Amino acid sequence: MPQIESPLTGRVLSVLVSEGDAVTPSMSLMLIESMKMEIPLEAETSGVVAKVLVAEGDEISEGQAVIALS
Repeated sequence: MPQIESPLTGRVLSVLVSEGDAVTPSMSLMLIESMKMEIPLEAETSGVVAKVLVAEGDEISEGQAVIALS
C-alpha cells in the first residue's frame, strides 16, 4: 500500500481528506504548521485514501507516513 510521507517536522493543523476519498496529483491533503508557517501537503500521485494515519493536533516528523493510499 503506497504511503504519503510528511516532507517536514511540524504539527497537523487540519486533515482535508477522509478514508475513501479519491485524490489526484497536486490536491491538498492536509495543512502542516512548521516554524509558524502553514504548509499544504499535496498528493504526488492519484489514488484512494485507504487510511489517514494522523489526526489534527498531532506532532509529526519528517518522513513519517501520514496517509495510506490504495
